[in-house]
Amino acid sequence: MKENQNINGKGRQAEEGCLIFDTHAHYDDAQFDEDREELLESLPVFGIGNVIDVGAGLKSTVRAVALAKKYPFIYAAAGVHPTETQELTEQNFSWLASQLDEEKVVAVGEIGLDYHWDSPRDVQQYWFDRQLFLAVEKDLPVIIHSRDAAADTLAALRRVYDDAQAGGKRLTGVIHCFSYGREMAREYVKMGFFLGIGGVVTFQNARKTKEVVTDTDLEHLVLETDCPYLSPEPHRGERNSSLYLPLVVQEIARLKGITPEEVIRVTARNAGRLYRL
Repeated sequence: MKENQNINGKGRQAEEGCLIFDTHAHYDDAQFDEDREELLESLPVFGIGNVIDVGAGLKSTVRAVALAKKYPFIYAAAGVHPTETQELTEQNFSWLASQLDEEKVVAVGEIGLDYHWDSPRDVQQYWFDRQLFLAVEKDLPVIIHSRDAAADTLAALRRVYDDAQAGGKRLTGVIHCFSYGREMAREYVKMGFFLGIGGVVTFQNARKTKEVVTDTDLEHLVLETDCPYLSPEPHRGERNSSLYLPLVVQEIARLKGITPEEVIRVTARNAGRLYRL
C-alpha cells in the first residue's frame, strides 16, 4: 500500500467511532490495480465509514458497480464525465439508465461540463442535459463536474431544477471539487446543492476554496478525495486515497474554528442526506 497510514488523528477517529464519509472516489482507476484490495480493506480500520465510487464513463461505471457489490461500505454512482460524452449513443445511454436501478447505485455522476479540454461543447451540453433529466426521472442526486464552465453549468442546472420543481419533482446533488468563488457557492446552496471539498483546500494558493469553506455553513459541505487525484498537502503529487482525508478535515476545522470531530460528524451526516443513506 502506497499511502502512509500514520497520519495524525486517524487512529483516534476510528477509536471514537467518528467515521469519515468520502463522497467522491475512483477506486476503480488503474492506479489502484496493484493494491486495491489491501487498501480498501484497510479503510474502516483507519476511520473511513463510507465511500462513493463514482463512474466517469461506461466502463468505469461497470467497475464502480462491481466494487459496490463487493464491499458493504462502498456505494456507486453511474454516469459519463463530460470529456467522455462522445462515447454515448442512444443504445448505451439506455444501458446507463438501467444501471441506476442497481441496489447500491445512489447517484448519477460524474456529469457536467469541462471546457478546459478539447471536447466538443455541444456534445457535452446535450448529454449533460440528458443525464440531468435522467436523474430527475429516477429521483437520484447528481454529482456535478464543472471546469472552466461556471456560467453554463449553473444555467443548465437552474433550467432543469426549475423544470423539475414545476413538475412536482426534484433535482439535488453535489458540486464536486468546488473551485469557483463565494457568490457562485451561494447560488448553489440556495438551490439545495452540497459543495464537495477535498485536498485542494489544503493548498497554500487555494484562496478561493478557503474563502468558500469559511463563508459556507458546514451543513452544506461534504468531504471528498477524487482519488487517485488531488492529494492534500504535504502529499501533493502523490496518489490520493481516503486515508488522506484527515488532512482535509484538519484544514476545514482550522478555517471554521471548530473541532475535527465536528467536521467529520456534520459532513458525514450531510453525505447521508445527499445520497439518502
